[in-house]
Amino acid sequence: MPNDFNQRVIEEFRAHHGRVGGPFEGGRLLLLTTTGARSGRPHTTPVGYLPDGGESVLVIASAGGAPQHPDWYHNLLAHPEVTVETGLFTYPAQAVPLAGEERDQAFARAVESDPGWAEYQAKTERVIPVIALHPIAVDGPPKSSARSLSEAVTIAHDGFRRELALIRKEMSRSGPVLGVQLRANCLTFCHGLHNHHTGEDLMLFPGVAARHPQAAPLLARLGEEHELIAELVAELREVVGGGDTPTARGHVVRLTATLEAHLDYEEEHLLPLLAALEAA
Repeated sequence: MPNDFNQRVIEEFRAHHGRVGGPFEGGRLLLLTTTGARSGRPHTTPVGYLPDGGESVLVIASAGGAPQHPDWYHNLLAHPEVTVETGLFTYPAQAVPLAGEERDQAFARAVESDPGWAEYQAKTERVIPVIALHPIAVDGPPKSSARSLSEAVTIAHDGFRRELALIRKEMSRSGPVLGVQLRANCLTFCHGLHNHHTGEDLMLFPGVAARHPQAAPLLARLGEEHELIAELVAELREVVGGGDTPTARGHVVRLTATLEAHLDYEEEHLLPLLAALEAA
């Protein structure tokens, strides 16, 4: 894609914390910054990604089926340490191109979720690479694009809503057996939601309680809702392992309704309290 097009997407992505319009609207997108193989300078590219069931994600160097690999792929071969932007967090990652059967299985998962990947492969003689991006552990929390804690919570909620909408859409067009990539999407969502609520339970809520003891009933209710959501997530994990789409769809609908109500309540009652603490 032309650099000016990429730059507009990058600016929109950063301005709206991962939410963009145009051809990427409603899709899974990240910003990948690599180090130039020859120049040594940083280069940022919008790249679609596939969840991989945990912290890592997969990106595909399709270049729309062009005969040559995209520049960012050559860059990460020369300099495997890259930077990933999700809209909320920016973190370093190790780029590992998949090989052999592992690559073929990952690409088959991608084709299963979107036949367009197969069309790209059919247009070129090269084997389109699939690359795993593994987060690199660092001291302290990842760098956040949020300017305040209340904004960070809002961005995280928006991300969960978008991902859950994608999963519901993918399930609506799925066959009777849950696809492998759709399973990975569900498990990645469950993993991220668990991490978010654990962070709130262990750090955010105790911090608020220490400064505002009168918020105890609110925080207790939110904690109880976390426990209920954790039960629904555990049930979804189990159902996803069975691979039955209608059963999984029912669990996703139930989780969606419960989670939406929880997010709405937290935004209505906790965010004003956080904003007041930040303004104090």
